[in-house]
Amino acid sequence: MLHPEQSWSWLAVAIGVLLAAKPSAGRDYFGSRPSILLLMADDLGIGDVGCYGNTTIRTPNIDRLAEDGVVLRQHLAAASMCTPSRAAFLTGRYPLRSGMVSSNGYRVLQWTGVSGGLPANETTFAKILQDKGYATGLIGKWHLGLSCESASDHCHHPLRHGFDRFFGTPLSLMGDCARWELSEKRAALERPLRLGARAAAAAALALAAGRLGGLTAGAWAPAAWAAAAAAAALGAASRCLGALVVHADCLLMRERRVAQQPMRLHRAAPLMLREVSAFVSRNKQRPFLLFVSFLHVHTPLITTENFRGRSRHGLYGDNVEEMDWMVGQILDTLDAEGLANSTLVYFTSDHGGSLEAQFENQQYGGWNGIYKGGKGMGGWEGGIRVPGIFRWPGVLPAGRVVHEPTSLMDIFPTVVRLGGGQVPQDRVIDGRDLLPLLLGTVQHSEQEFLMHYCEQSLHAARWHQRDRGAVWKVHYMTPVFHPDGAGACYGRGVCPCSGEKVAHHDPPLLFDLSRDPSEAHALTPDTEPLFHQVMERVARAVEDHRRTLSPVLLQLDTPDNTWKPWLQPCCGPFPFCWCDREADPG
Repeated sequence: MLHPEQSWSWLAVAIGVLLAAKPSAGRDYFGSRPSILLLMADDLGIGDVGCYGNTTIRTPNIDRLAEDGVVLRQHLAAASMCTPSRAAFLTGRYPLRSGMVSSNGYRVLQWTGVSGGLPANETTFAKILQDKGYATGLIGKWHLGLSCESASDHCHHPLRHGFDRFFGTPLSLMGDCARWELSEKRAALERPLRLGARAAAAAALALAAGRLGGLTAGAWAPAAWAAAAAAAALGAASRCLGALVVHADCLLMRERRVAQQPMRLHRAAPLMLREVSAFVSRNKQRPFLLFVSFLHVHTPLITTENFRGRSRHGLYGDNVEEMDWMVGQILDTLDAEGLANSTLVYFTSDHGGSLEAQFENQQYGGWNGIYKGGKGMGGWEGGIRVPGIFRWPGVLPAGRVVHEPTSLMDIFPTVVRLGGGQVPQDRVIDGRDLLPLLLGTVQHSEQEFLMHYCEQSLHAARWHQRDRGAVWKVHYMTPVFHPDGAGACYGRGVCPCSGEKVAHHDPPLLFDLSRDPSEAHALTPDTEPLFHQVMERVARAVEDHRRTLSPVLLQLDTPDNTWKPWLQPCCGPFPFCWCDREADPG
């Protein structure tokens, strides 16, 4: 009789052989295809989760996933900002290939009413599984565009990209949604209006004072009144701008219809949980793909009263702990429906935590553990290292830890093959099937080289030198931190990708992440005998990669990333957009 460990080894080998035989082997071996539940946090720092080293924020439900499944220790986002990272996740391709980047500083889609978004010719894993008979749903954040030419064409809508059901926000939860002290765009828009109001008021006072002092003559009164009226109008516009942003971008949609405008922020989490429960119950007799894209833990950190003040890390910690509770509720739903053993569960974040999310000495962003940098930084590990946890009871070995480089883009081919689909052959797919690595039937990740972009600029490249067990990282550009000596770009919202605030390195910076994961000590020819060999090998890989790129329309550039009133979703006659079609879940 075989020892249990030997039995498991033979099972893993058998699964690996069958999966290598043909794309639908997972379906054939297990008798039925698994349901797939994908959980993605928003702006979560890898250092904020217990199973990745945190001892002061309570994440028991995420940690339970890790105990029962496989943990990826070098799991990487393809971008350090929401829109490009999520595009890469859904398509298995660098965001540059789909045009989900910009050339002029726009890092994400700025408004709901813009014409940019995930192009119709891009294929998501949801679309492939939908075609294979899966019930597909997206609950939560989308942030990949909505419409192209009219508010009703919904050319970028989730339902156009393979999802049968959508309940969530088409853009993102923002500080502006709560008129918070941390503002993504309201403050920048208000600033010129306030300056204009002050200038107009000063002009009116100057004219009046000049007349009273005998310095001006003639018809000064009309000009003074006009300046005063302009000052009043600009001041009023500044005060109303916050409300306009809330109505334009902080909304919920159900399928193609606006369900709540503006969003009732404290009701969003219970509404999402209710929607998850309904989707799972409705589709428990068939395989499903459900993507739960949390609004947590993005500012303004909307947290219900049950969790406020519970953590040791202020509002941010409270929000993380509430999200972990939501993960537990979702896992309980699978258990209650008897689906835990037939469902692959995956948990991650879209990128690293936001270090610059600070106000008056309060930190409202995440912690990225030992890794340098954070959200918005193209190459530093803190912006792109994310949790990666898989659970599939009876199939994936519990407690397995993988230290090989893997990517969010790898979810695409993994999910497609598990669902019995074919990875597209008419385009470059940058992701690699993870299942053999998760099962332990192979030792090494198929990802030998990974490119780390910031908008269009290649900031860094990673080489997994398998024969030596080394992971080299070459930085061509890095952001200039502010103030000097800081580890982020404080006071600037997010670090830039190009321009004078980015340092170009010649020769590039070299790190061995297998020995120095914190990127604390750059190697030189004097300290690393392989310095020149590594640089030359990575340079060749970069050139090979660049030859696979084709010109595409950049969806995040100004023409497609500027607000267009005719594209604004509106519940009621524009601009009086208001409705609440969602019953309170209690």
